Amino acid sequence: MIVGTAGHVDHGKTALIQRLTGIDTDRLKEEKARGLTIEPGFAYPEVADDVELGFIDVPGHVRFLHHMLAGSAGVDTVLLVVAADDGVMPQTREHLQILTLLGLDRGLVALTKVDRVDTERRCQVRKEIATLLADTPLAGAPIVEVSSHSGEGVEALRDRLWTAAAAQHQATAQGHFRLAVDRVFTKTGAGLVVTGTAFAGQVAQGDEVRLVPAGLKARVRGLRRQHRDSRWAQQGDRVALNLAGNHIDRDSIQRGGWIVAEALETPPLRRLDVQLRLLDGAPELKHWAAIHAHLGVTRLSGRIALLEGQRLAPGEHMLGQLVLDAPVHACLGDRFVIRDPAGRLTLGGGTVLDGAPPRRGQRRPERLAWLAALAECATIAPLDLTPALREGLHRRPVGIDLHALARNANAEVQALVETVKSLGGETLTTAQAARSFSAEAISALETRLLDTVAANHQREPSMLGTERARLIRQAMPALPEATGRQLLERLIEDGKLEAHGPFVALPGHQVSLGEEEEALWARLEPRIAAAPFQPPRVRDLATSEHLDVGRIREVLAACARLGRLYQVRRDHFYPAEAVAEMAATVHLLEREHGSIRAAAFRDRIGTGRKLAIHILEFFDKVGFTRRVGDERVIRNADIWP
Repeated sequence: MIVGTAGHVDHGKTALIQRLTGIDTDRLKEEKARGLTIEPGFAYPEVADDVELGFIDVPGHVRFLHHMLAGSAGVDTVLLVVAADDGVMPQTREHLQILTLLGLDRGLVALTKVDRVDTERRCQVRKEIATLLADTPLAGAPIVEVSSHSGEGVEALRDRLWTAAAAQHQATAQGHFRLAVDRVFTKTGAGLVVTGTAFAGQVAQGDEVRLVPAGLKARVRGLRRQHRDSRWAQQGDRVALNLAGNHIDRDSIQRGGWIVAEALETPPLRRLDVQLRLLDGAPELKHWAAIHAHLGVTRLSGRIALLEGQRLAPGEHMLGQLVLDAPVHACLGDRFVIRDPAGRLTLGGGTVLDGAPPRRGQRRPERLAWLAALAECATIAPLDLTPALREGLHRRPVGIDLHALARNANAEVQALVETVKSLGGETLTTAQAARSFSAEAISALETRLLDTVAANHQREPSMLGTERARLIRQAMPALPEATGRQLLERLIEDGKLEAHGPFVALPGHQVSLGEEEEALWARLEPRIAAAPFQPPRVRDLATSEHLDVGRIREVLAACARLGRLYQVRRDHFYPAEAVAEMAATVHLLEREHGSIRAAAFRDRIGTGRKLAIHILEFFDKVGFTRRVGDERVIRNADIWP
C-alpha cells in the first residue's frame, strides 16, 4: 500500500512520517537547509514479511505544487495533514481538489501539532475538516489527533495505517508495463537508473523496454521495488530500474518520461481527447484557452479545445481535447490536472479517453458517443472496455479498429476479440488489422460490395470484373484493404462473387462491348485483319481514327478479353485466327526440325526478325513454348492444337 501525504506547507507532513517510520524523507541539502520539502520523498518501513507499506511525502508549498502532482501518481491512500494551530489553509484545499481530480477516494486525516492548542481549538478544526471533506470522496474519513513532538496519537495512527496495509490486496497487474519516471541518475558500476511508479503491467530483470518519447530500446539489468532488491515489479509498485542499451545515457530520458514494455506501441502524443471537469471555484473556461497540463509526472503547456460547447462553467464537465506543445505518453484512464498559464491556480482536470483523435469530425454525434463510452469504461475498476465495444458495434458501420483500441487502453487484442464475440459481434483478423463488426454492419458492407460490382458491370461491360483493390476503395474507402479483401474472399467462397485473376465479378457476368465500342471495333477490325501477321500498331490506328491512343488500346484490350484478339505486345493486337495459324506454324517447324528457330519462324510468317521474336516470347509467356538456348520447343501442345 502506497500512502501519499497532502496538506499545506509547514503542517508537519515530513516530521509525521519520520515519527511514524523513523525515516527522514527530506534527502536534499536545500531541503535540510530550508526545512522545506521540495521534491517528493519516500519511506518504506518494516511492517511484516507479507505486508508492504510505503509513504510518499509531497511538497506543500505553492511553488512546488507540480512536484506534489508528480508524487501523487500511484498513491493508494491519502494521508491529509492539517495543523491544529493553522487549521484548513489554501494548499489544504488545493491539494484536496487535486487528489479528487486524480480519483483518490481512500484516506484519513492527521490533525497535527495538537500539543500547541487546547481542546476547544481541536474541536473547531475537526469541524472545519469535516466540512471541507463533506462534498469529496474523503467524506467521513477518520481524523486522528497527533503530535510529532510529544508522540501523542502517533501509535494510534500507526496502528490504523499498518492494519490497512495488512488488509490491502495486491492489485492484479493489467496490460503492458508502464512506469512514469520521476528521477533519473547514474550510479557508479551500474549506469543509468530511473525511478517511478508502475502504472500498469509487470517488469522483470532481463526484459526489453522502450524509453518514451525518445523511442530508444533498453534492457532491464536490475531493479528494486519498494526500496528492496527484486527480480520483478508490477502495477502499483515504486520501482527503480537499472537500464542498459545502445545509445542509452543520462540524456536519453528525463523526468516526466516513461518506460514502457516493448510490446506497447504507443507513439508520443500531442492531442488527447479527454473528459474534463472544472472545479467549483475556478473561473469559466473558454474554448481554446491556454493551460498548463499535469499528466503522470510531466508538466506541459498547451490549450484546451471544448467539444460540446464554447464555454465550460465552474463545477461542470464536458468532453474536450488537450492540444499540447510537446509530445506525451498516455493511455485511456490516465488522470490529469490543468492549471492556469501562470501555474498559480488549479482549474480542473479529468481523464484521458483517446490519444489518437481524428483530424476531422471531432464533434460529430457518433464521435462524442464513442468518447462518452470510453469515459464510462474509465470509471470501471479494473478497466473494462465492454461499454465502448458495445457502442462501437452499435454505431460504427466501418467497425472498430481493435489494434488502435488496444494501444489506447493498454489492453490485449485477443481479450477484446473475446468480448466482441460475447456481444454478438464478429472480428475480421489479418496480419495487419483486427476489426470488429456487428452482423448488421457486415451484411451492409457485403451488400455495398455487390452493388458496386453490379454498377461497374453496367458502366464497364467490356471488363472481366473489378480489380480487388479498386473495388475496396470504391465501396469501403474507410476500411483497411486487408479487411476489405477478407470480405471479398467470403463473398467468393459463398458463391456471390467469382474471381478472375485479380478481378471479381458477379456470377454469370459476360464481357461485352457497348454500342460505341462495337462501332469502333467495326472500323478497326478490317484494318487489323488485312495484315494478320503484322497488324498496325495502336498509335497508327489512333492516328487514322483521330482518337486518343489510350482509347484505342482500351477497346482492343476489351476485344482481347472477348477472345477476338490476342495482345502479343503492348501495342500489337493480333486476330485470334492469326495467332492460331502462327501456332500451327510452330507445330510444323518442330515436326520438321525438332525445334523452332526464330529465323525459320520469321521466314514462314513473313515478318521482321524483331517482331517474330516478340511473337515467340508471347508463346513462351502463355506456356505454349519453352526457350532452350537460342531455340524453342513446344511445352503444351494443347493450348493451340
